[in-house]
Amino acid sequence: MMLGMDARSLPKAELHLHIEGTLEPEMVFALAERNGLTVPWASVEDLRARYRFADLQGFLDLYYACMTVLRRRQDFVELAHAYLERAWADGVRHAELSFDGQVHLDHGVPLADVVGGLEEALAGARRDHGMSGGLILCCLRDRGPAAAQALLDEAAPLGDRVMGLGLDSAEVGYPPEPFAPVFERARRLGWRLTAHAGEEAGPSSVVGALDALGVERIDHGLRAVADDALVARLARERVALTLCPLSNLRLGVVTSLARYPLAELLAAGVVVTVNSDDPAYFGGYVGDNFDALREAVGLTDETVVALCRASIEASFAPAARQAELLAELAGALA
Repeated sequence: MMLGMDARSLPKAELHLHIEGTLEPEMVFALAERNGLTVPWASVEDLRARYRFADLQGFLDLYYACMTVLRRRQDFVELAHAYLERAWADGVRHAELSFDGQVHLDHGVPLADVVGGLEEALAGARRDHGMSGGLILCCLRDRGPAAAQALLDEAAPLGDRVMGLGLDSAEVGYPPEPFAPVFERARRLGWRLTAHAGEEAGPSSVVGALDALGVERIDHGLRAVADDALVARLARERVALTLCPLSNLRLGVVTSLARYPLAELLAAGVVVTVNSDDPAYFGGYVGDNFDALREAVGLTDETVVALCRASIEASFAPAARQAELLAELAGALA
């Protein structure tokens, strides 16, 4: 049976979301004006027209340029609040927000201000909607492991205000193995571990993230499908892939969503979830990603439910919160 229910009606978690990637062009200009900054784009329309990319690096160049407008704690409150309201409308009941602390430190913004602003928005979503969530600090892999260790020097005093450590940015030429000491340090802090792998680079990047970094989830991981043994391992070890279909399409990881290997991964028993990555730049939030998959590959009601359930079970939420969310999902299906 083809999809009869709206995926937005089902409780779910979003696990692969860069909060800076929710920076819509209108907010870029509003924050630039408030913070007394000049941006190099003529208008909102001019900036929005540039949200088209040939590859990951082209996206990153614009992404970092837009991030320069985030300068105050209140900026992060408003950024995350806007995302969380959209996420709530898409059925998201638990959101794990990744952020690029190194870039904000470059701009003179203390991590305490970044984290404090994001926490305030999460507290508001919890008060207004009953949503839960947490923060994942990402290291920029193209800056190397020494810079990542310096980031942890800054972040360690935050303790459990951060739930996890991630690894993102340009993948090709920056394998995960040199970051092993950084991830071991984060593990000792009690943080959960995830890493981008298998987006630009091939299956070996995923293997490195598993073996050297000891990650619990793989962000993207789509290119794992080229290695049958790795696919079998992911299924056996229940390592979730946080897939981002519209991101993969916009950055050329796949040429068409009609060829997206979702069914192949599910048939192999791999845990997969649907997420939006950097939705302001890639054409939609999590509900839009479900809609795009529905149109491109067809999704049964059973598959949609399974994807929502997997997102909850693969989250870093405490077991009690996962149980609440699974009960809410069951109630929505009753």
